[in-house]
Amino acid sequence: MPSSPAATPAPFTADDYRARMDRAVRAAAEAGLDGVLVAPGPDLVHLTGYQPTAVTERLTVLVLTAGREPVLVVPALEAADAGKAAGAGAFGVRDWVDGKDPYGITAALLGAQGRLAVSDNTWAMHLLGYQKALPATRYVSLTEALPMLRAVKDARELERLEAAGAAADAAYREILKVRFAGRRENDIAADLAMLLREFGHSQVDFTVVGSGPNGANPHHEASDRVIEHGDMVVLDFGGLKHGYGSDTTRTVHVGEPTAEERAVHDIVREAQQAGFEAVRPGAACQDVDRAARAVITEAGYGEYFIHRTGHGIGVTTHEPPYMIEGEEQPLVPGMCFSVEPGIYLPGRFGVRIEDIVTVTETGGHRLNNTPREMAIVE
Repeated sequence: MPSSPAATPAPFTADDYRARMDRAVRAAAEAGLDGVLVAPGPDLVHLTGYQPTAVTERLTVLVLTAGREPVLVVPALEAADAGKAAGAGAFGVRDWVDGKDPYGITAALLGAQGRLAVSDNTWAMHLLGYQKALPATRYVSLTEALPMLRAVKDARELERLEAAGAAADAAYREILKVRFAGRRENDIAADLAMLLREFGHSQVDFTVVGSGPNGANPHHEASDRVIEHGDMVVLDFGGLKHGYGSDTTRTVHVGEPTAEERAVHDIVREAQQAGFEAVRPGAACQDVDRAARAVITEAGYGEYFIHRTGHGIGVTTHEPPYMIEGEEQPLVPGMCFSVEPGIYLPGRFGVRIEDIVTVTETGGHRLNNTPREMAIVE
């Protein structure tokens, strides 16, 4: 199989991570926060480039407060690894040894008590430890307080997302060459996973293969169902390349579709185009959802579009912002998210079409560029 010719992008520098942490501190202050506590997970990777080799019960936390150097509190046995992180030099490292109180160390770094945000994947035992060390402090979810923390990508992040999208597109073009009829959904899913890795993905997060009635379940992944001639097949797949996500969906048909199947596919394609055309700076996230949903509703299938129109993507394949009714967050150049309307007819078939889109100064730019017309496979 062919391999991806794309060059590996230059690594992020300590200055890149310093700029991200500075932005986080400013955003926290604007949100009325006195500090931010970031546990191992995507937020920590985004802000520091550090990801522990194993997440254990020992406390690891990045402490961000205005007017102070960012400090990463780590177990002593992991201090050497933390010092080698891509963002090392942009933060200090404070280690602690077993038997000592890491929460007291963390509390001392925070100074005055007040209102703190904690990343969503903070363990309950650690939050309870903070509460004991700083009993007068109030705690809020980082995603609730700073939902746009990772939403606006810089040029080097966009380069990685573009490469991930191109790799997913290459995988789709190759999967169209394989035989579908007579094979299990799991077989096609395995092919997709192999292709994503062939085109440079280090991590495969999902390979949805929903054939026939299984396609009416938006989060059906793959099963032992044998794909038959006449099936509509939803293909939704993605993962991480160079640390950033891909996520694309196309719906194919085994043999010639019926007039109804083709009509439903065309409606979804029109809805996806309408959602894309709604992308522009200053528009609200919900405007993208409304534009796509209006097409499906007007065609008489509104009750069968049962999920939001999109989600953000970055160091994870699902993150804020979300294209959903009620989300008034304005679109800003550099935001990246999916536009993925669908129609799901229970017991019969489903159709979904998805591209990752980034906001530019003048509108939207697709990171997925394979044909959105229905492909016919064998």
